[in-house]
This record gives sequence, C-alpha cells and structure tokens, in this order.
Amino acid sequence: MQFGRGPATVFGFIAESQATLPRRRGWAYFARGYASSTTPVSRRVFLLSEFLWRSCQGRFVQHRSINAMRRARVFGVAVLLLSAWPLRAQSLTPAPPPAMREVVDEFGRTVRVPELPMRIVSLAPSLTETLYALGVQDRLVGDTDFCDYPPDAQKKTKVGGAINPNLEEIAALHPDLVLATKEINRPDTVRALDNLGIPVYGTDAHTRTVDDILSTTQKLADLLGVPEAGKSLTAELHARLTALHSKLEALPPSRVLFIVWTHPLISVGKNTFIADALRKADAASVVDATQDWPQMNLEEVVRLQPDYLVFAASHAESASRDFESLASLPSWQLLDAVRNRRFAVISDAVNRPAPRIVSAIEDLARQLHPAAFQDSPAPEKPATPAPLPSNPLPAAPAHMTLNTQPTMVEFACAR
Repeated sequence: MQFGRGPATVFGFIAESQATLPRRRGWAYFARGYASSTTPVSRRVFLLSEFLWRSCQGRFVQHRSINAMRRARVFGVAVLLLSAWPLRAQSLTPAPPPAMREVVDEFGRTVRVPELPMRIVSLAPSLTETLYALGVQDRLVGDTDFCDYPPDAQKKTKVGGAINPNLEEIAALHPDLVLATKEINRPDTVRALDNLGIPVYGTDAHTRTVDDILSTTQKLADLLGVPEAGKSLTAELHARLTALHSKLEALPPSRVLFIVWTHPLISVGKNTFIADALRKADAASVVDATQDWPQMNLEEVVRLQPDYLVFAASHAESASRDFESLASLPSWQLLDAVRNRRFAVISDAVNRPAPRIVSAIEDLARQLHPAAFQDSPAPEKPATPAPLPSNPLPAAPAHMTLNTQPTMVEFACAR
C-alpha cells in the first residue's frame, strides 16, 4: 500500500479511504501527495497525533469522529513545535567573538591578539622550539619547512619557507595568531597577513645576548597565557647558567674561532647572541668585527692562532669523513688547532635564539674545559675526538661571492 498513491491513504498506523475524507480545500492534496513528501519530523508528528488520538478513542477513526482526530493532530504539532523552538532559537544565536587585547610586539607594532590564542602558526624554527619548551605545542597548527626540532615539529602542517611562506596555506589553517621574527620573515609577509585579518606577533631574532633570548621566551609565555610556565622555564635556564659560571669563573677563557662556513670562511661578530653564548661557555672569540657575519681571511686566522675551532652541526657524526681531507689542505695545516686536533662540534641549537641554546653552551663548556666537570657526570662521548666538519652548515648560497657578506636572512633560515 503506497502513501498517497492508491485508493487508500496511510496516516501513521491507520489506513483511511479517500472516499471518507471531506471534500474541503487542501484535503485532496493532503490525502494523495503530502505523505510521500513528508520529512522525518512530520512523520513523527503524525505518529504522535495518532498515539494521542488512539489513547483517547481506543479505536480506528470513523467518519463521524474526524474532528476529534484533527484536534489530536493539531495538538501533537503544537507540542512538537513548542519543544523544538528553544533548540532552533539557540542554533540561530551567533557565537560571541573571542575576547581580544592589544599588545606591543618586538617590532614595536601594536597588535590585537586573542586573550588565549588556540591556533598558532610559527614562521621560524626558534619560535617553534620555544612553543614546545613552553608546553603549548598542541596549539601549533603549522610551521615552516625548516622547523625540525623537536622531531614532533616535523609532523606539523608545513606552510613553506621562512622567507616566502605560502599565505594560502596559512589562511587555510585558520590561525588566530602567527608568530614571526624580525629579520627572518619579510615585512611584506607581515603586511599581507595583516590585510587578511590574521594577527601577527613579531619577535626580534637579532638579540644581542642570551638573556635577551630568555626575556623573549617569557614574553611569549605571557602572550600565550602560560606565564607560570615561562617563569619556571626561564628560572631553570638562569639557574643552569649561574651554576656553569660558578664552575668556569676561575678558569682563563679559551680563544676560539666559531666557523659558520668554510668556503668562504665566515664567522660571527662580537655583538651577536652567538658570541655571547661563547662567552658564557668561557670562550673568547678571536674575531673582533662589529659586523654580524664577517668574512675572514685564512691568513689572518693563522696570525691569530685560535686555541680551538668551534662548529655547530646538526649531525656531528657525519663530519668524520670530511676532517682528514680538510686537515690535509696546506693552508689549514698552518693552524695549531688543526694539527693538534683541537676543535669542538656542538649542536646547531647555538644558532637558534631559543631556550635550547643553554644546552649548547653547556656542551661547549664541557669540551673546552673538561677539568671543570670532573666531579659531575658528563655525557657519553666517542673515544676519539669529534672530527672537524668541512662544511658544518649548508653551503653558502650560490650568489654569495668572496666580496659579499651573508645576511641574517640567508644564514638564519635554519633558525
């Protein structure tokens, strides 16, 4: 028996002949077509009305009681509509906008940011590391191709490089906050995100000291609503640096050459945070340049004769096959540090203005001043000295000539 297509029409559990229906306006259409086009809600209305009517009558509808059935149906519809109205009204109520506040970032910009940012995109490896150190990595929805530490950061959605991130990828993640750095990320990127209505908080990657890095860490903790986590983290890092200073203060500093690239030979200037990290490891750079990334002449380095060569590498073990070829070069053999195999290979964390730099400082201090750590457990090391990497960081860009200086943008992509 079909709904509204045969000689009888089904209403709920009751079959009613079309001949018994009154010939009033709308009933013929109702009898033939309405049942086949009803929604699940309307069918429930009919079932409810039939249940109410049958409970009252206890028998099938007869022609003489059609008015009672109508009243039962109207009553059922009214009950259902009244019960559904609050839910319908609630669904139409728009969600309140998130609470916002104004902050001044390290660019000097006034930025409106959410009270509690929950969807964050990081545009620098150092910022990604800081988020993990603060324990808010679950809010990180995207980062750059260079964000590789900790390993879990590699699982995050990638938005491209730090210099030219994909704005469409960023927008598709619906972030309520983007973190950028002053010298790695371009101003055009910040302006474009502003035009898209995405708040951007900028930090100053060109910090001068390790203490500046810890200060930025606390600012980010305050921004993200975890000030206590920031205070705990920075207090621990300050305590470790204080303990390290106590061990090393009586020792003369080692004269070192920190090598960024070997061809051409690039080091760090005295006003960089890397130079400050060297000082906290009781090492004094032989480079006295005010430029951030000065190009060095090997003859000048031979004249200075540093006690140690210091390299930062992601995978120190991969440098073993390169050391012998580098040490065999006549120009490098003029260095006492090379002939006596005095060099240190530390984590590339020293290149990133993030909390992990303290671990790199401690590692370097252990290699330069092992006697100061004889009464404390040292990390396991290979029996032979770590080999010198011929090119510890990625090769210099092809357009960089011997007469040019590498910019922070070129070097700090890995930051």
